[in-house]
Amino acid sequence: MYMPRISTKKCKQCGECIDVCPTDVFEVEEEKTVVANPADCIGCESCISVCPEEAITLDEI
Repeated sequence: MYMPRISTKKCKQCGECIDVCPTDVFEVEEEKTVVANPADCIGCESCISVCPEEAITLDEI
């Protein structure tokens, strides 16, 4: 199981992670990108590779 995290200090709300995630882990809530469905993360790291701010980390738990 994986736990994606978004640094709110680094994230610029570009939405690239939302667009690339094959399992819809990320969503926008109150104009901020959040990890809405962490249990759906498959650990593919697509979000990490497209994030221009390097705001996403992925921990294996």
